[in-house]
Amino acid sequence: MTLQRKLRFALCAVSITACATTFAQYGGTRTQQLDPVVEKIVKEANENSQLENLAFQLLDVVGPRLVGTPQMNKANDWAVKTFQSWGLEAEKQQFGEWRGWERGVSHIDMTSPRLKTLAGTQLAWSPSTKGKAIEGEVIVLPTFKDSADFVAWLPKVKGKYVMTSMYQPTGRPDHDWEKYARPESFEQMKKERDSLVQVYNGNISKTGYSANSIPGKLEEAGALGVLSSFWSREFGANKIFGARTSKVPSVDISLEDYGLLYRLAKNGIIPKVKIETSSKDLGTVPSFNTIAQIKGTELPNEYVILSAHLDSWEGGSGATDNGTGTLAMMEVARVLKAVFPNPKRTILIGLWGSEEQGLNGSRAFVLDNPEIIEKTQAVFNLDNGTGRVENINGSGFVHAYDFIGRWMQAVPNHITKDIKTTFPGSPGGGGSDHASFVAAGIPAFMLSSLSWGYFNNTWHTNLDTYDKLVFDDLRYNVILTAVMAYKAAQEDKLVDREQRVMPTGGGRGDSSWPAIRQPRRTGVGY
Repeated sequence: MTLQRKLRFALCAVSITACATTFAQYGGTRTQQLDPVVEKIVKEANENSQLENLAFQLLDVVGPRLVGTPQMNKANDWAVKTFQSWGLEAEKQQFGEWRGWERGVSHIDMTSPRLKTLAGTQLAWSPSTKGKAIEGEVIVLPTFKDSADFVAWLPKVKGKYVMTSMYQPTGRPDHDWEKYARPESFEQMKKERDSLVQVYNGNISKTGYSANSIPGKLEEAGALGVLSSFWSREFGANKIFGARTSKVPSVDISLEDYGLLYRLAKNGIIPKVKIETSSKDLGTVPSFNTIAQIKGTELPNEYVILSAHLDSWEGGSGATDNGTGTLAMMEVARVLKAVFPNPKRTILIGLWGSEEQGLNGSRAFVLDNPEIIEKTQAVFNLDNGTGRVENINGSGFVHAYDFIGRWMQAVPNHITKDIKTTFPGSPGGGGSDHASFVAAGIPAFMLSSLSWGYFNNTWHTNLDTYDKLVFDDLRYNVILTAVMAYKAAQEDKLVDREQRVMPTGGGRGDSSWPAIRQPRRTGVGY
C-alpha cells in the first residue's frame, strides 16, 4: 500500500515497577503515572487472565466454526452464555442464512500399487459418499491444445478420481532451502517451480475454464471425485477452502501424498484410491452475529465497538484466524466489566459471522443498525494472528493522529513501545471487518499483529490449532485494547470523523473512499 504521507511514532522502551513505568529519555529518567483504571486493567489482565480457558473451550471443545455448521451455532451459543456469566447483556442476532453442512469422517486410502492411508480431508461443504467407500483409478489433467481438446478428453474422467492441482517440485519451504542449499541449487529450484506454475496456469487457461470451475465440469462428466492439494509452502501445511462440486466429494491431500499419486500416474503406474466421506447436508440454516454490551451510563446511545469475527474455515480449529481476535475481545470485555463496569459510553462487542465469505456479518450489522453506526466513537478490530500488535493505521481519518495518540499515551509504555503508527493512513478496502465500518465513515482500526508465520503456517490451514497461540502476546493485546476502549468511551465528545482527500490525477496510487457494500445474506458455499 502506497501512502502520500507517513507519520510514525514509537514510545520508548520501558521496564515496569509496580504500577509505574520508568524509562530513559534524553539522558535522564521519567515516570509514567498510570491512570488508576489503567492500573486495574493491567492487574486484572495479568493476574486473572481467562485466555487459556477461553481458548480451550472455543478451539478444543467447540472447534472450527464454518458458517452453516452446527459448530458455528454452538460457538454463538457458547459466546452468549460466557458473556452473560460475566454480567454482560448478550444475544445472537440473525443477519442471514447459509447452506447447512456438518463435517464427517474422511477416509482416503491408496489401494494400488500398494496400500497406504493418505493424509487428507474433505473440503468445506463437500458432498459425501453416503457412507460408502468408493474405489477408483486416479488420473491427472493431461496437456491440452485448446478448449475443444479439453471437451474431447472429458469423457475419459468417468468413473475416475481426477487430480487438479499443480505438482510441487519440493516439499521444503523456501526458508529451508535458504538455510541449507547452495545458492545455485536454490535458484535452480525456483526457476523449475516458476516454470511449472507457468505451464500449469497456461494449461488451465487452454481448457476455457478456471481452476475453480473445472471441478464442476469433471463432476458433470462422471468423475468419482476431485483430488487437490493447496500447499501453503510450509512443512505439513495445506490451505483448506471450499468444495467446487455439488454431487461428488472434493478432498485436499497433503503435498507428500499428492506428489506420490501424481508421480505414479505420470509414470504409467495407475494408482487407485478408495474414499469414504460422511459429511451431512443440513439444508438452509440461519447465520448469526453474537452481540454483547457493557451499557453506558451517561451516553448509553453512543458506542465503542470491539470487533472480531467468530467464524473460521474448517482445516484446523480456527485458532489464529480468528480465534485469537475473538478470545482477546472477549477477555477485554471481561476485564472492563470487572474493573470499569460503568463506562460513559456503551462498549459493544461484535463477534461477526461469515467474515470469511466477504465480511457478511459486519456489513449486515452496519446496514441493519444505522442508529448505532451514527453514534459510534471508534471500532477496534483484531483479526490477523496471535502476535502482539505492531501497527496501527489511521484508516484515512485526518484527526486519527490526535485521538489515537491520546488514547495510546494512557497505555503502559512497555505495551506500545514497538507499535508503529501511520497517519492519516488509508481506508481498508475489505480485508477484515473494520472495513465495513470505515466504508460507513466510522473511525475503525485494524490492530495489526506480528506475523508469527501467519500466512504460510496457520492462515486457513490444517495447522491453525490451539498450540500455535502465544498467550503472552495476547495478554499485551488485551491490555492495549482495553485501555484504548476505556479512553475512547470516556472522551468528552465524539471524535472528528473528517476523511482524508484521496489521491487523484491518473497515477497508480489513485483511489477513492470505499463504498458500503451489501452482505451476502443467503449463501450455499465458498
